[in-house]
Amino acid sequence: MLTYFDRASMAHSLEVRVPFLDTAVTDLALAVPSSRHLLGWQRKRLLRRAVAPLLPKRILYGRKRGFSIPAAAWLRGELLPFARDVLSPDAIRRQGLFRPEAVERLLTEHVSGQVDNSRQIWCLMTLGLWLERYGARREVPYPLPG
Repeated sequence: MLTYFDRASMAHSLEVRVPFLDTAVTDLALAVPSSRHLLGWQRKRLLRRAVAPLLPKRILYGRKRGFSIPAAAWLRGELLPFARDVLSPDAIRRQGLFRPEAVERLLTEHVSGQVDNSRQIWCLMTLGLWLERYGARREVPYPLPG
């Protein structure tokens, strides 16, 4: 994971570091008795107390937030032609894993804004590209339902 974060952050001029892997920090954390690490359901108790003077309370006690890409918007905009190409009925039939009409319905629903199918579409695209590169099945060993 470190290599992934390093490359992704450098590609977008983000300054990302992993301070908790510093040996001085890990040695200190390992020296603290495990009974002091947690108190009930409070997580990161010692870390929060250590950085409390440095951070605003809204950050210190805020909810966890992911760092995600705007896939839903991309798949309705500039990435849509690529998605339609990768998930074309011919490509889906050639791979033999999914029904082309079901994949088309996912795309249509997503583009219309009815539903956010971006995760499913992204996964299907990734699988489709992998199959195209490393060899899709020539025949399906079992019949597809429906």
